[in-house]
Amino acid sequence: MSVVSIIIPCFNAARWIGEAIESCLAQTYRPIEIIVVDDGSTDDSVKIVKEFGDKVILETSSANRGGNHARNRGFELSSGAYIQYLDADDYILPEKIEHQVDALEKSGADVVYGDWRHQHHLPDGQFVMEAINITGHQQDVLESLLSGWWVPSNSLLYRRQAVEASSGWDESLTAAQDKDFFIAVALCGAKIIYFPGCYSIYRRFGEVSVSTGNIEKWLDNHYRVLQKVEKQLRRKGLDERYLRALAKGYFSIGRNYFDRDKSIYLACIKKVKELDPDFTPGESCLYNLAQKAFGFYIADFLASAKRRISQRQF
Repeated sequence: MSVVSIIIPCFNAARWIGEAIESCLAQTYRPIEIIVVDDGSTDDSVKIVKEFGDKVILETSSANRGGNHARNRGFELSSGAYIQYLDADDYILPEKIEHQVDALEKSGADVVYGDWRHQHHLPDGQFVMEAINITGHQQDVLESLLSGWWVPSNSLLYRRQAVEASSGWDESLTAAQDKDFFIAVALCGAKIIYFPGCYSIYRRFGEVSVSTGNIEKWLDNHYRVLQKVEKQLRRKGLDERYLRALAKGYFSIGRNYFDRDKSIYLACIKKVKELDPDFTPGESCLYNLAQKAFGFYIADFLASAKRRISQRQF
């Protein structure tokens, strides 16, 4: 049986890190190695990890260098033939590793992904389990990722060679890093398969998934990922379907910039037109009609006005 390395970056996750580690120890698959790279925590995270003794490989640092640095360092410390990334505030269910290793070994694939669900934590301390997100088989994973499709990192399992072939986790990103890494692996030609079943839990906090400040960070980093991928695809020689997929990605991100930064919005729309001159937005009938008659800017101006009116009514 091949070793599976589970890499957990940790920063001030004392509330969750114990449960994340327990979910690894509860796996029906053996052998596993659990690697926690603490990224300068100032709470009790390190103390909690140390309570697991030699069941966990722990590396600590006084500096906070970001989750992506911790993931890259965890991979350097790992020895497994298979790699599982797990955020410190998420967890996996007991049969996750067993099923996905079996899927990779039987198929010869390099990466496998599965279904997942949100565990939504409310301000009053309670939580609810949301509906399972059925990711489903993607005909072309790279095309789907460029178009806006996504799965959380804990729903995937990688062969070691697939991680080695990639450029690793981009340490300059502070959001969208999991999508960027998955794209990097796909760009290297990895064979990626879907295995049905929900074995991964992804936590959400509060009444909304991100704060207003995080929305800005989320958008800016996703925009950077699209620009980065476009350069990589141009170097490789763009396929038409990836051009169209990338246009969808720019359109989705660009619309979110309309009320925040018109210059980036216009840059995104320009990219959409360059990449796919026949692009048709799959939005509401009203938006599509306005776009066809007056163009993207007027369509988004009207959509923005409608949003502001709706907000005043509540």
